Amino acid sequence: MATFLLEVGTEELPASFVAGAIAQWQTKIPQSLAAENLNPSAVQVWGTPRRLAVLIEGLPERQADRTEEVKGPPAQAAFKDGQPTPAAIGFARKQGVEVTALAVRPTPKGEFIFVEKTIPGQGVPDLLQGLVLSWITGLEGKRFMRWGNGELRFPRPIRWLVALWGDRVLPVQLETGGEVIQSDRLSQGHRVLHPGPVTVDRAENYQNCLKAASVLVDPLERDRVITAALVAAAQAQGGVTLYPPDLKEEVIHLVEWPTAVVGSFDPAFLAMPSAVTTTVMISHQRYFPIYKANPDRTPSDTLLPHFITISNGDPAKQEGIAAGNGRVIQARLADGKFFYDADCRQPLAAFLPELEKVTFQEKLGSVAAKVRRIGAVADRISQQLQLGTEVQTQVQRAVQLCKADLVSQMVYEFPELQGIMGRKYALVGGEPEAVATAIEEHYLPKGAGDAVPQTTVGQVVALADRLDTLVSIFGLGLLPSGSSDPFALRRAANGVVNIIWGGQLSLDLGQLLGETVGDFCQSFPDQMAQAELEAHLRSFFLQRFQTLLQEEQQIDYDLVNAVVGNGEADPAEADRALSQVLDLADRARFLQSLRRDDRLTPLYETINRATRLAAQGDLAFDCLDPQPWVEPEQFQQPTERAFYEALVRQVPETEAARADRDYERLVTGLLAIAPTVSEFFDGEQSVLVMDPDPAVRQNRLNLLGLLRNHGRVLGDFGAIVKQ
Repeated sequence: MATFLLEVGTEELPASFVAGAIAQWQTKIPQSLAAENLNPSAVQVWGTPRRLAVLIEGLPERQADRTEEVKGPPAQAAFKDGQPTPAAIGFARKQGVEVTALAVRPTPKGEFIFVEKTIPGQGVPDLLQGLVLSWITGLEGKRFMRWGNGELRFPRPIRWLVALWGDRVLPVQLETGGEVIQSDRLSQGHRVLHPGPVTVDRAENYQNCLKAASVLVDPLERDRVITAALVAAAQAQGGVTLYPPDLKEEVIHLVEWPTAVVGSFDPAFLAMPSAVTTTVMISHQRYFPIYKANPDRTPSDTLLPHFITISNGDPAKQEGIAAGNGRVIQARLADGKFFYDADCRQPLAAFLPELEKVTFQEKLGSVAAKVRRIGAVADRISQQLQLGTEVQTQVQRAVQLCKADLVSQMVYEFPELQGIMGRKYALVGGEPEAVATAIEEHYLPKGAGDAVPQTTVGQVVALADRLDTLVSIFGLGLLPSGSSDPFALRRAANGVVNIIWGGQLSLDLGQLLGETVGDFCQSFPDQMAQAELEAHLRSFFLQRFQTLLQEEQQIDYDLVNAVVGNGEADPAEADRALSQVLDLADRARFLQSLRRDDRLTPLYETINRATRLAAQGDLAFDCLDPQPWVEPEQFQQPTERAFYEALVRQVPETEAARADRDYERLVTGLLAIAPTVSEFFDGEQSVLVMDPDPAVRQNRLNLLGLLRNHGRVLGDFGAIVKQ
């Protein structure tokens, strides 16, 4: 067995591309090897800012020979009277075998002729020469470039190739930039600490050779080094640091030989909101802030006037590196302080006139116009939630100010501080805490897994903002399609649902959509028709329900279908899902719990058997009480009366369960009915549901329809898959 090494050396690559390329190769390279019947013992993919590399262990010198079965023409066309026809002879010639090697075998489509061929394996080094080029050119990413006169596209110019099969160079040729790069055993060391070529004697020694040249090729090793260095550097300053995942991943792919360098800035800047200081450090400078440590060594809310940068330079020059980074952040923090002081000289409301000059969307007008629409939606939400006068006043004030900080100097310079600075400026200007908090919270959640607003005022404003965006953008016909969602409408809809679930808000989303759509169509009559717009939004939210319940709440797909319905084909269930969003999640989770504790199976068997036959009748889904729909005088067997009386007893239980969302009570009652239903179908006094007498048949179908309807209070059992 042999080890193969490929290294693609480049100019400095973007950190995001390095991470993406490693992930792509980790998937694609094993797949391409498997397609060639190669199963190595290990495939390790590495990357730094100047190289991508893969080390493949346990490769044979040659592929194993393999047998391949080839299907030919139908037997009746291949042989006539036991003799081969031209079709058989031509097929044999094409496959390189004698006609006597052909065999006739049955298939689902009749008898066909087949031939088994032995395909000799190729030399693995020869195969790899072709695969290497596909691995390099098959990488995907943003902002690829061409250089020189070449046609190859890559994020940065490729400068060298290392391709080793054990201890020998595997010839690989890459045309790039108008020149041809030939593979060799010469890599390059760290640009500062070990400039110049590095000879890799064997593929297996690659990591050690590069480490001797001050290059850690394994991102996981760099991660461990960086983590340990951050901890030690923060402790040396008497504090601790945090490791924002995005920042840490970026830094890992920005360095080849990481060193932690501690810098400082003027403590006077700590008087600014910490969000400004940390944003400058993390988002703009890729620094790690240092916090004062709590007794348990967790970070407190107090920043220290120090930062940590992960350097890729010479560790012996840390003092100069620290001083240079300190000067940079000092200037950035001085800008931040200037913006903050200037913004604080006037109340937040003073920024409102400027919102008239900021366009939200060309056809929808200014941000100020959007704020007015948000206010109307927020008013409807407040009414549905029956909020008190004081809270409604806070909601409207928060709506009025929620976008004001967008035209502040600070947010213009640091857009990621929107909402955060709005809260700060609101408090400085004397606004109530509830209003200030809502200004910050209304941007939550910012993505999957993010926190939702915790205050009632923040929840209302956040919902109103997103609903206005969804209705307005949909109303212009700018619906998301495939992976294209430039207005982040899926994220907005997910936010609406998660805010309702997280805040346990008893809202009728269907009603809110209808009213908001009505307002939009009145204000923009030349855009999408009201019925069409509402239908699009309803369908969109039903899709979001399905996605969130399956992916975030881990509910089985069939159970989700049972509670969400499928829109036009089941409008009643869709109406219920949209009007009772909290209940929707409760029912889905409860069905999942029934499946876990094995109570769903007997319940399914009882309800679904009734559901299948009830489809032959015409009883509406909203009927629960048997007395208007079942005629006892039509009963012919005691099992019918027993079924009827069980349903009569179940009515108050089902209605109470639906009113209180106490579905345990409903299931207890339905499981108690199960033996009666079993006797109805299979007992000694069982009945034929589809009786020749129309009146008897309808009576029995109504009994089954009523049982189905009691089950539908929990969900559509016809959508559930038996397990």
